[in-house]
Amino acid sequence: MESELLKIYDDQRNPLGVATREEVHRMGFWHETFHCWVTSLIGNQYYIYLQIRSNQKKDYPNLLDITAAGHILAKETIDDGIREIEEEIGIDVTLEELKTVGKIESCTTMEGMIDKEIAHVFLYDKPMNFDDFTLQEDEVSGIVKAEFNAFHEFCSGKAQSLLVEGFNLDPSGMKIPVKMTVDMTHFVPNDGTYYEQVANKIRKLLYKLAENQAET
Repeated sequence: MESELLKIYDDQRNPLGVATREEVHRMGFWHETFHCWVTSLIGNQYYIYLQIRSNQKKDYPNLLDITAAGHILAKETIDDGIREIEEEIGIDVTLEELKTVGKIESCTTMEGMIDKEIAHVFLYDKPMNFDDFTLQEDEVSGIVKAEFNAFHEFCSGKAQSLLVEGFNLDPSGMKIPVKMTVDMTHFVPNDGTYYEQVANKIRKLLYKLAENQAET
């Protein structure tokens, strides 16, 4: 995986060519990623789903993250990133079912890694339950959901904690129920305002969806 080739960009977002994933993170090149957040209307309340990263992951094991996400390889287009949804969480989605959230740039620095992402963010909104998820266990160890309004308050800094519930896989692959209160230390870190931006953009999209449903 570290030898995968990615397109790289300078700080002005001018293309520089390609580099291995290891070089990209070591040298701090800007690169493109695909993010998909999954939401679902349950009753009269929207929920947003988060993945629990596998404890086998080199970076940020066991932390909460985007529902499904991955790097765009040098030979791929942005649309090709849709493969991550089925690979990581086992949901077969078409491009027509995704709604564009927008492009969000972020930079996260930790020891031995500078992660400068140009994230192409999408929303998949559909009635779902936890049985719909089939996880790629070396990547994802569980799925939890949070009330979207609470998630938005949390990402905006208006709340310091968030209630999530869902499941985690035990070593045999069985789904073990999870219900816990988390804070930002439980999330994959981000030096910028990624979470706030994505929550704001998704909220606008969900309002539009609700308005369209009310009109039909």
